[in-house]
Amino acid sequence: MADPNPLLLQREYEAPKLVKQLPSLDDTIEQCIGNFGWTQFFQATLVSFAWFFDAQQTFISVFTDAEPKWHCTASLSNSTCKNICEISRDSWDWDLPAYTSIISEWSLECAGSIITGLPASSFFLGCLAGGFVLATLADSSLGRKNMLVLSCMFMSLTGILTALSTNVWMYTALRFISGFGRATIGTCALVLSTEQVGKKWRGNVGIIGFICFTIGFLSLPGVAYLIRGSSWRLLYLWTCVPSAFYSVFLYFLVRESPRWLYVKGRKEEFAETLRSIAAPANQSSLTQSFFGRCVEWEEESQETDMYSAMKILLQKSWAFQRLMAVMVVAFGVGMIYYGMPLGLGNLDFDLYWSVTLNALSEFPASFLTFFLIEKLDRKVSVLGLALLSGICSVACVLVRWKMMQIGLELVSFFSACAAFDVVLIYTLELFPTCVRNSAVSMVRQALVFGGVFSPVLVAAGRKNGLLSYGIFGVTISACGFFVVCLPETRGRTFCDTMDEEERKNDAIGNGVDNV
Repeated sequence: MADPNPLLLQREYEAPKLVKQLPSLDDTIEQCIGNFGWTQFFQATLVSFAWFFDAQQTFISVFTDAEPKWHCTASLSNSTCKNICEISRDSWDWDLPAYTSIISEWSLECAGSIITGLPASSFFLGCLAGGFVLATLADSSLGRKNMLVLSCMFMSLTGILTALSTNVWMYTALRFISGFGRATIGTCALVLSTEQVGKKWRGNVGIIGFICFTIGFLSLPGVAYLIRGSSWRLLYLWTCVPSAFYSVFLYFLVRESPRWLYVKGRKEEFAETLRSIAAPANQSSLTQSFFGRCVEWEEESQETDMYSAMKILLQKSWAFQRLMAVMVVAFGVGMIYYGMPLGLGNLDFDLYWSVTLNALSEFPASFLTFFLIEKLDRKVSVLGLALLSGICSVACVLVRWKMMQIGLELVSFFSACAAFDVVLIYTLELFPTCVRNSAVSMVRQALVFGGVFSPVLVAAGRKNGLLSYGIFGVTISACGFFVVCLPETRGRTFCDTMDEEERKNDAIGNGVDNV
């Protein structure tokens, strides 16, 4: 494959002085974008706001699928009035109207944990299926922007249809389809926002999406509380209708990734996009002659089928090893990250307050990562956070004091949130542009795969907490150790092709600095 970065090669391998020096892709984008201006901030924030609606649909089942409180209406002893399935239906009633939850509306209170947990599990299974089917479309034919718009709109429309469900089976099927459609939202939003800024701001911009996800998560108990006593269907409408309008704005206001445009050989669109997002101070340097030199870059496009990026990842041994290691780490993080909010109903705390406290704990995690991402070594951070999360998860079911229990649960969830953020940023830096979206998508699927098991473990944990929080803690701690198999990436620039990444790895192995 032709050399994508002559300047890099000359520095690393002492190429002859007579080689014509052309601006590399990374150098060009850095020169064009320059300081982080209002245009980049607007683009990054608008793209990252997709995480807001993604969070709402991810955790909406905490309220719509919750088992409502009930009370005995007949004169029964306290020992008798404990198991809703062992007393006659005319001896008890729900505290709120039956239509506030799918459990009470469809009389699923005695259906068993598998049936009641099926909708939540089907959502995560849909995320897995959608991730594998749609993962490479953003790298190949559709691009980051179009894939993000389609995913947001698909999730929104499916959520609106979910409000029309008439039974648990229809509801479960629509939740699966919703998960299938939203599978690439976080990946595309993260990759698109970070590929539109320079290296200095890349980590910080990536954290904007995590903050938006936290705000979306935090908004959910607020919306649910405002419509408490109303039908669970309203919660879907209140969250999905705004998401549909957002998808329209996204299509008209957001620019495609300049890196993806170049890699696909669309040089004119690449030049136009750089002009539109460049900092005002750098506009004067974006002359026709400047872009004329850029066109002289040798072709790097990868015009193959939609699974080309995945094939490349599997063919390169170093890429496959990195992918497997970071996916194992992500699996452990995902089990706690998605499992703990679902298990809050098992604690002796008000559900609205429990969800709010967990959502609030994401804020310090996101802000801590935002301000320290440039100073944190990726490997040490991920391992330390995984171990802390695991220890606190196991400890929270061993203690009996309620305040200590919720405190340990919050610390465990906080650590998992921070690990979640760092793992995704880490994945961005581990893979070149041509496969980056696919790699991040696969890692997100590993996170979601951990979430698939969470509803089942949460149901089992209603009787024995060690079967939920105990397994959560052991899993994330064990998976965290796989990070030692990965290289450190802090401070490294993005590569755009597999060959460039291999040359950079060789240079690092040979002791060459500043790569």
